[in-house]
Amino acid sequence: MAVKITRQAKNIVLLGSATSAAALNAGHERAPAALRAAGIADRLKGAGFQVADHGDTATYLFQPDNEHPRARNVSAILKSLNDLRPRVEVAVKTGALPVILSGDCISVLAVIAGARRFYRNVSLIYMDRDADLNVPATTPSGCIDGMVISQVIGRGAPELVRFWGEPPLVREPDIALFGFERMDAPEMQYLMASPLRRHASLEVSTVGAAVAARVALERVHAAKHQFILHFDVDAINSEEFPWTDFPGAGGLTLNEVRDALRVFVSQSNLAALVVAGYNPDLDTDGQGARKLLDLLADVLSARLENLSANAAGAADISSASFVPGVTSTETAPATFSTTASSDAESDHSAPDELPEATDPDATAS
Repeated sequence: MAVKITRQAKNIVLLGSATSAAALNAGHERAPAALRAAGIADRLKGAGFQVADHGDTATYLFQPDNEHPRARNVSAILKSLNDLRPRVEVAVKTGALPVILSGDCISVLAVIAGARRFYRNVSLIYMDRDADLNVPATTPSGCIDGMVISQVIGRGAPELVRFWGEPPLVREPDIALFGFERMDAPEMQYLMASPLRRHASLEVSTVGAAVAARVALERVHAAKHQFILHFDVDAINSEEFPWTDFPGAGGLTLNEVRDALRVFVSQSNLAALVVAGYNPDLDTDGQGARKLLDLLADVLSARLENLSANAAGAADISSASFVPGVTSTETAPATFSTTASSDAESDHSAPDELPEATDPDATAS
């Protein structure tokens, strides 16, 4: 049975994933509450959106979990994912854009799974300073947030791979790593032979963030598939945004991140936006929260302007087919429809042909 979802360009659903279980320190779990207290709903309403706040998951805290040094806190992480996933399903079905404020990056698994409840093909833009391609056998820390992409493609901790009944959650050619620059040797070795699309931070800075973003969207077939945008704030260089657990030299400038995000969020096929990695415990005066809200309000305003302009253009074109002499005072709403499958068996698509060796995506950027 197909479900027709009418996407509402002016509507946003806020969701909070209050978790630090996949990190190496506590603090992330407070990110949703801190961003709400800083006024994210009012900022988005001021930009022209109708905002529905669907609240937070339960809180899942970091624990050392020394009994499982290769994959820490898996039990709590699974609980957090199973808590978030049905909330995402509800948000997607409303037709609004779900904006998930998360502590941990691993929450993207629940967001993808929630979207795949309705959409057969879902791609992923993963904007993060780290490639997150470790597995329990290679991790130096046991931090699950360092294995996120491995979990998505079905090669991470078995308990988390099984979170989605028939892995992978997303095929490798439909994932773009964007703005990364930190990798351990085993991650680099895997990436060199993988069909994952990759746009390292140096490439993004060299060709221009907006250009790189458009290329990334084309590579993951975002014009044909719904896609999830994951944005870890540590992609921004620490001189401009130090309020994360893993700051460091390098990274993209705030303006480069803004330019890329504007391109990504302006796409009509964006199924959900995940914002992760902000730690309010490191932001004692709230400056980081304000800067992050400025960024989100700016790029989401660009989305609204772009989609509204597209809807107006479509209305102008359709007016040419009106019966002569008949006028209408109605304006076209900024909406668009997608037909989504709700059948479990149709939720998994057969792989397309992988890139050949001469494909530029078969070599590291």
